[in-house]
This record gives sequence, C-alpha cells and structure tokens, in this order.
Amino acid sequence: MKRLVFSALVCLFFTGCYHKTDSPRGSWARGCDLSWLSEMERDGVKFFNDGNDADDEDCIALLRKEGMNAVRLRVWVNHATGWSNKEDMLALAKRAAKAGQRIMIDIHYSDFFADPSHQTLPAAWRNYDYDMLLEAVQEHTLDVLYTLKEEGIKPEWVQIGNETPNGMLWPIAKLNGEATSPDAWDRYAGLTTMGYNAAKEAFSDITVIVHIDNAYERRDWFWSNLAAHGGKWDMIGLSHYPMMSAWNGGKSWMEMNRLAEQNIRRLISDWKCPVMIAEVGMFANDPTSEIVMADFVERVSVIDSCAGIFYWEPEVYGGWRPQEYIPLGWGSYDMGAFTPDGRPSEVMKILLQSKAAKDSL
Repeated sequence: MKRLVFSALVCLFFTGCYHKTDSPRGSWARGCDLSWLSEMERDGVKFFNDGNDADDEDCIALLRKEGMNAVRLRVWVNHATGWSNKEDMLALAKRAAKAGQRIMIDIHYSDFFADPSHQTLPAAWRNYDYDMLLEAVQEHTLDVLYTLKEEGIKPEWVQIGNETPNGMLWPIAKLNGEATSPDAWDRYAGLTTMGYNAAKEAFSDITVIVHIDNAYERRDWFWSNLAAHGGKWDMIGLSHYPMMSAWNGGKSWMEMNRLAEQNIRRLISDWKCPVMIAEVGMFANDPTSEIVMADFVERVSVIDSCAGIFYWEPEVYGGWRPQEYIPLGWGSYDMGAFTPDGRPSEVMKILLQSKAAKDSL
C-alpha cells in the first residue's frame, strides 16, 4: 500500500489540479440527504402522502413521486452507534438505487459530523502522521466505493470531505483562512487529491466534489490556494442555509440568496466547472420558508452549470432526534421539510418540482 501512496503523490506532483469543463452529467438534481432515514424507521417514524390514505409509505418512494431524482448519503468511519457507517450507508444506497435515484456519497473522514467547526480525526487514525493519513484516506475511499461497486451500485458523485473551508483531519490538515501556511495547504490539498485519485480508481467517470459552506460568501482564496497546491476537483459543492440570520452577520434571506446566485455564477466562470448546492435547509416553522425556497430555486435553476440542489435531512419532523444527539444534550433537528403529520411540506414540493418539466424521473 505504501507503494500506491507514493505513486499517487508522484501523479499529484506532475498533473496538478484538474477541473471539468463540460456540463454536469445527467438532469437537474432534485435531491435529498436522507442519511437519518434508517434510524428514523427503527424508531417507528412514519411518512404519508397528501391524499386521504391513512397508510404510511416508504419515504424514498414517497419523495420520488414528488419529484426527487437523487439521494445523498453520508459515511462516517466508525461511529459508536453504527448509524451512517459504511453498512448503514450501503443499505440506504441499495434502496435508493432500486428506486432509480442518482446517488451522491458524502465521505466525512471522521467518526462524526465534519463541518467548519469540527474535522475530528477518526479514533482509529488518531496517532497517524501525514503519510499514514494519506494511506488511510486512500484505503477508506476505495473501501467505501468498492463496497458500492460490488453491489452493482454506481454513484454519480462523491464528496471528498464535508464542508472543508477550514481543512480536514485536524490538526494535520487544518486551514486558517488566508493566513494558512503553504505547508498546511500542501497537506490539505494532498489529502483531497488522494481521495480524488482513489475515487477515480473505483469509478473512472465519477464526479468528485470539494464541498464548503456559506454559498453566499465569496472565498476566492480557498479555491485559488487549493488549486495552487495541487488540489483536484470536478465540481464545487456549496451549502446554503438562508434562514440562519444569527450566523451570517445579520444578512436577510433575500441578500443571502442574491449573493449565493452571484457567487455560483462567479465560481462557474472562474473555475470552468459546475456547482452543486450539496445542502440547503431552512427552519420548518418559519412562515417565509416557501418564499425563500421559491426565490432560491428560481435564481439558481436557470444557471446552466448549476447541477442541482440537495435538501439536508428533509424527512425529519415531529421533534425526532438522532441517537447521537442525546448524550450531547442537543435538541431535535428543526429544519426538516415535512409537515407535523409526516407529509412533504410545500418547501419540499417547491424543490422537488424544480425543472421537473424538463427532466424525466
């Protein structure tokens, strides 16, 4: 395996970054991240359609009928609960593939949620140095994707890390904004490219995404430095949560949507690659949510190289919370897109019907 790592590093040195310049493969993605679904079903949560039928339905089939054509699933290395580990992801991927859904795999390279505030080393990798982490990223990426391949499942997209503007696998590949040292950029870019190369080994035509948060925020420094240090990606992934005014310097949702549209257009132009809204969400009890989603969909669905939108965990309703939240003292997730009685909300329908007239399910 060490020889494989060395070969990949040689490839990185000589090839530098790679960006796709063609249009996104497939139709506009009307997607949902449903990574909590199996745990919710274990807890007895039911899902219903808009008719008078009192019988519950399979959530994936229900959302497909509403217009969903893609499912996003996260993968943790080894969470103690077992949820969102490789086996759980595979079970959901089988169901999504059987329902004719395109699939995005979101590899966190952590035992728990990775995001701008948390990029914690998996427990099994805690004592690894940089070279060992390169090997671990390669092996884990190959393991996840070959597990799918052996089951005849071909994901369309894979994320190398989740919301990584501050790097990944801290502290070894932690970034510090524009003040980041060249060595830290080299480490982050090297790990990202190792994941990229492993993904292409498993599926040569898979679209590899590098994903950061805050679609409304211009971060030219991130992409410029990642490219300058040899980072590779095919598609840019962004998160957009326009209802979180306390987290965004007091911007209104209108300003956030407008800035996100401008930024998406700029990224497509500057980097000659498509952009995916890998996560979107808004507060379920906010009466303006329908207006916010309709405005955002209208803005970005007309951008030719914007590949689509994934709602993050829309299936959550009724105060449900995942098992891993309980020991942390966290409350329930309040940004789902189902009604209190377990039916797709209008927000969900606005997203899942976007560009539907142009695409077949």
